[in-house]
Amino acid sequence: MLTQLEKAEQRWGGANKLIDQWLTHRRKLLIQYFTLAGLAPYTRAEKSLPSINDVQEFCAQLVDYVSEGHFEVYDRVVSECATHGPESKAIAQSLLPKISDSTDTALDFNDKYTESEDDKVLYQLDKDLAQLAQAMESRFEYEDELLEILHSRHS
Repeated sequence: MLTQLEKAEQRWGGANKLIDQWLTHRRKLLIQYFTLAGLAPYTRAEKSLPSINDVQEFCAQLVDYVSEGHFEVYDRVVSECATHGPESKAIAQSLLPKISDSTDTALDFNDKYTESEDDKVLYQLDKDLAQLAQAMESRFEYEDELLEILHSRHS
């Protein structure tokens, strides 16, 4: 996922302030994910579960990222595509439901880990992080398609 992000930053970085901000937020989310999951290059020093507070901080960043896409970025990108013709708008709009599929996974993860009062929920963290990673990887691919439409047709 970090490699794909680096490609996205190289391809679209500097083209638009909103896109730059969005990719920066994606990078922060991924770094926090890798740290939480104990994955290289951000492995934890100790081989123990992260604290519930660390998980909840990640949840806050996850919800912020998902919300930013839905409430700030996607509409602006689709609107920009619409100014360049109905075909571009239609393609962009067709990606939004695909992106939204991962929103439910992210919000379910958030709810599970922010509403739990029992630290034993952390025993399920690895499995839940793996499911979240699959959903977010798909999301990032669709988001990148959206950016590619905007960039290739309208820059």
